[in-house]
Amino acid sequence: MLKFFALLTLLASATVHAQTPLQTDLPLNYLEQANPESHNQPLVIFLHGYGSNEQDLFGIKDELPAQYTFLSVRAPMEMEEGSYQWFRKKGEGAYNGETDDLKSSGQLLLDFVAQAAKKYHTEANKVFLVGFSQGAIMSYEVGLRHPQAVGGIAALSGRILPVLKSGLKPDEKRQALAIFIGHGTADKRLPYTDGTDADRVLQSLSLKPEFHAYPGLGHNISDAEMQDLNAWLQRLNP
Repeated sequence: MLKFFALLTLLASATVHAQTPLQTDLPLNYLEQANPESHNQPLVIFLHGYGSNEQDLFGIKDELPAQYTFLSVRAPMEMEEGSYQWFRKKGEGAYNGETDDLKSSGQLLLDFVAQAAKKYHTEANKVFLVGFSQGAIMSYEVGLRHPQAVGGIAALSGRILPVLKSGLKPDEKRQALAIFIGHGTADKRLPYTDGTDADRVLQSLSLKPEFHAYPGLGHNISDAEMQDLNAWLQRLNP
């Protein structure tokens, strides 16, 4: 699960998150922060990691432009109360995913993105998926397979799965896709090489990901990464 920047920040935000009602009108349950001025502003959709839930990433909205619309989505597969996943793991240690799970969760997420863009009056090119760990893997799954659905993806501590990598070919539709990759050099769950490998694969497709390495960072998100993510999002919406 995501470790927030500091314990005090987590404690301060927990009460606010608990008061945010769960929305159930779209294909996946989610939390929202939106306001009337958000029409046609960027729509940022957070995708949590393995075994977590929609509250895990919701707090990072406070580090991003306040005028944007923020949704934090709950993965569809319940593991136990309060704990969800996007796909079951296949094998031990490799963090690969069951193909059927990837397809079903990917389709649900694609439907969610389309309906959310309509609900919040946002064009597809202003929709950004921000995923951590397993959520980052799903950002790649949806963004690279369906680049017309989103304007960009931010993969934090993720990887491009072999089943996706093997099917990727140069595609003009992907050229407009903005991509942010952030990875800690000390990540033991999804090694740093997963991040550099994703960067290499994307560059081989003539894409131009913005890659950030975070020395000494493990499988979590740092203040520096949030600052870089904030700057990236703002550059995409001058």
